[in-house]
Amino acid sequence: MKEKKLDPRLVSTLKSTDTEEFIDIWFYRPVGYRHALIFRKLGVSPNMVTVASIFIGVAAGILFYFDDLLMNVAGMALLVWANIYDSTDGQLARMTGKQSPVGRMLDGASGDLWFISIYAAVCLRLMPEWSIWIWCLAAVTGFCHTKQAAMADYYRNIHLLFLKGKAGSELSHSVAVKENLEKLTWRHHFARKAFERLYLNYTVGQEALSPKFQAMMRVIREKYDGEAPDGFRQAFRVKSLPLMKYTNMLSFNTRVIALFISLFINIPWLYFVFELTVLNGMFFYMVRTHERICKQFTPQLEAQTFAQ
Repeated sequence: MKEKKLDPRLVSTLKSTDTEEFIDIWFYRPVGYRHALIFRKLGVSPNMVTVASIFIGVAAGILFYFDDLLMNVAGMALLVWANIYDSTDGQLARMTGKQSPVGRMLDGASGDLWFISIYAAVCLRLMPEWSIWIWCLAAVTGFCHTKQAAMADYYRNIHLLFLKGKAGSELSHSVAVKENLEKLTWRHHFARKAFERLYLNYTVGQEALSPKFQAMMRVIREKYDGEAPDGFRQAFRVKSLPLMKYTNMLSFNTRVIALFISLFINIPWLYFVFELTVLNGMFFYMVRTHERICKQFTPQLEAQTFAQ
């Protein structure tokens, strides 16, 4: 996707066209950009938009409880609306310079709350037929979902780190997150410390699934003072770019298309099966490939073969 084909004002609100997929860049981002312009004029903060997206997304999930196509279509429309706002909050934050750790944590929690609502509604809908077994299926699927979404976000931010530098990425290191957490007190910063505690667990989980990347980053920190050389950054981008389509498919659009199809044909449990088979297959391929790429680059970084 070439940035020159897009409105430069819109491009300035994107993280990177490397990490955007077709539906986002031609629908959600342009619509989100227009909403961001309106909210900026009204003085609405990015976090307020995120909170609104949470309520809309949860309401969408509730409508999937009903075995009624019209109600389900209304839920689909609300879910699309929620995702528009999910795009808007980030674009508004970049547009106004109001990016914050709390905003990122809220943004990450919003999608989780949408899908908790969706999972619960589908389980309640299918209980007469499946009994408690639908909750078991949903629990396993939900666990896989959290890992898929977490690693998709992680790899996207790794790509952005080497593409745009630290300023263009939200990649976190658990050591730094823990240091920030220890500076906060429960008495004076209860909400912030609670958020940081959850975020630390989230970051540790991402790092546990990427040992080869962690080894590569240790070399960059020790031999390059944390600043990867330009030659490596260019080479890594070439290898990492093909994986960006998987990070997108594991985030929202592909799974929601599968959800909508399962509701249209009135087989809601099929969505869980899709996540457990197709999306898990993508997830394992993505993780294995990314780890292999990092393993290949680590000896070259140690030998300092890349030009600064």
